[in-house]
Amino acid sequence: MANNNNGDVKLIGAWPSPFVMRPRIAFNIKSVEYEFLQEQFGSKSDLLLKSNPVHKKIPVLLHNDKPICESNIIVEYIDEVWSAGPSILPSDAHHRAVARFWAAYVDEKWFPNVRGALNASSEEAKNAAVGQLKEGMARLEGAYGEISKGKDFFGGEKIGFIDIAFGSMLAWLRALQVMLGGVKLLDEEKTPGLCKWADKFSADPAVKDVLPETDKIIEFAKLLVAKNKAAAASS
Repeated sequence: MANNNNGDVKLIGAWPSPFVMRPRIAFNIKSVEYEFLQEQFGSKSDLLLKSNPVHKKIPVLLHNDKPICESNIIVEYIDEVWSAGPSILPSDAHHRAVARFWAAYVDEKWFPNVRGALNASSEEAKNAAVGQLKEGMARLEGAYGEISKGKDFFGGEKIGFIDIAFGSMLAWLRALQVMLGGVKLLDEEKTPGLCKWADKFSADPAVKDVLPETDKIIEFAKLLVAKNKAAAASS
């Protein structure tokens, strides 16, 4: 059942962005209704620039016209404000710190190599990025085994903070595997836990209508890569 006691809730974003998928999944977990304000590819609206003048990036949550920026911060805000719904962050302080650590790892150490592999100007650079991605997947496989304690998700029996942070990347990860000619990042032999986790996460009711189809991400990624190459050539 949707939670209608929300005030005015709007999310500035774009459907392909994994960072925008995070608050969308969190809203679904909490059954919060919101208005999705989609930015156009290649441009930034006046509302976005006004709402996030520092970084000028999506996503931005507008709650009663007050902006909250940065995807993981938005997810934490959603968890705190709509506390009546299922919890996203653990109640234990140490477990919360661990969840934040791995969410930061995904953004700071793992995802930059997705960009690196897509935009690599040489085979050597692409292979280096893929190697870093595989190393990161091995680390995340180990973290999943330790944190989940044999349950379906990093968050235990239900989706939690790390699940949202990493799971929001799954559509791009799957697209990258195809675009790199069948490179295995989700590998049943090397990352069996993450393979099962990815299937369960993607099929969850809070997630399945948010994660785009792989073909759509591939199509968008090709446009993005072409734009980046054109920008690099003109600079």
